[in-house]
Amino acid sequence: MDTGLPTIGHVITRWLEFHDLDARQLFATQGLSPEDLLPQSRRVPSEKWERIIAGAFEQLTDSCAGLSAARCWHPSDLGALGYAWLASSTLRDGFHRMARYIKIVGQRVSLVAQDTPQGLCIALQQKRLDPMLAAEIADFSLSMLLDMCRVNAGTSLRPVEVTLKRERPDCAEAYADFYGCELRFSAATDGFTLAVQDADRPLPTANRQLAVVHDQILTQELATLQKDDIAARCKAILLEQLTTGGVSIDGIAKALHMSPRTLTRRLASQGTQLQSLLDETRRDLAERYFADPSKSISDVAFLLGFSQQSSLARAFKRWFGVSPKAYRVTHRQRRDDLSQRPST
Repeated sequence: MDTGLPTIGHVITRWLEFHDLDARQLFATQGLSPEDLLPQSRRVPSEKWERIIAGAFEQLTDSCAGLSAARCWHPSDLGALGYAWLASSTLRDGFHRMARYIKIVGQRVSLVAQDTPQGLCIALQQKRLDPMLAAEIADFSLSMLLDMCRVNAGTSLRPVEVTLKRERPDCAEAYADFYGCELRFSAATDGFTLAVQDADRPLPTANRQLAVVHDQILTQELATLQKDDIAARCKAILLEQLTTGGVSIDGIAKALHMSPRTLTRRLASQGTQLQSLLDETRRDLAERYFADPSKSISDVAFLLGFSQQSSLARAFKRWFGVSPKAYRVTHRQRRDDLSQRPST
């Protein structure tokens, strides 16, 4: 059964009240009380959130009502992911983080962030058969995501383009006012594109240390959510054990309460192996650690579980084609160049 964070109910509650709808009554129809929206409460079946939103739109005459979700969110509503988003060094970094962990927020939605000739394209994908409900939730989700960008990067941020699967509504001017850019309705995807300079500009809200801490929390949460995903559970343990330098198939298997042979077999069934997961985890962390100028190369080598800097250097050459020192110089120069460009 697909589920979502209980605290997402706070966003929905504010949105309902913004449109003068009775949130308590709509929640009660799904057997939900205010206590069910607390962070420590059990996850809520996704279909309950969907029925509440669908029930709200049955009462609304404004087909653009989903756009107002941008006024109704708070970082705490997304749990650790909300705070990790605020701490992201760039919007690109934030969206890659969002794509990686969005299943924690809701299991019927996924996010893809990829480069296109126009810029960084953020595409929302849903596991919903009802096209009307999917359109309403796309409006709800994308408007909130763009407002999250504006909280980090400034209210003047405008996408290069917005694409929506829904047909052009009679209130299309409301979309143009909100997004401030060209819109294409009846498109193949729901999403928006950010200019590269906006996606990669260093953010004033960045806090790399906090981002790493929240990433560790999120990895654990994702592993718990996806209990059958052995690869995700292994990555969570790797994050804990890297600095010990003692990562091994025996140690990971023991932490998962299974034999090394069983762990190897189950990883193989997912098309991977421990060494590949270790390499992927180290590469992801290396990018984040090297974005922090306060961390020396020797610090990063320790944090990634390398006993010697030479081992880190060889891994860096394989990952990025350059030495750690050259990578940091290039990254710093690119960051400085972007910080001097005017925002679009």
